[in-house]
Amino acid sequence: MTDSDNNNPQTTEDQSTNFKVEVATRYMESDSSPDEDRFVFAYTVTILNQGETPARLLTRHWVITHGNGRTQEVRGDGVLGEQPRIKPGEGYQYTSGTILETPMGTMGGSYQMVTDDGKEFDASIPEFLLSTPRTLH
Repeated sequence: MTDSDNNNPQTTEDQSTNFKVEVATRYMESDSSPDEDRFVFAYTVTILNQGETPARLLTRHWVITHGNGRTQEVRGDGVLGEQPRIKPGEGYQYTSGTILETPMGTMGGSYQMVTDDGKEFDASIPEFLLSTPRTLH
């Protein structure tokens, strides 16, 4: 069995902060158990600083919606135990995952950021689709 890539990375750009967030998703068939309503997805996030001011990612807020309408909210410090500082013209990339109880759902949210001079802002994470292969026709 192989894991499946979605062909359409999803992107959003927060014009007020010049931070662009791109997300690519992958269904992890080998880790999933459809008979047990367990659908595992990996997602790779790329955060690009297209502005002129460095900023540190402090916290994250995710809204995960399963295909049956159930919603989960996840909040935490940083990403993968880090609070990266992203300089102008640079980016930060990481891969994480989530488990849905349905073959399709969505995720989205925001990163809470702070510039070197203390200005706090949210960088939006686009709502993106998580779906198993052949779910959408």
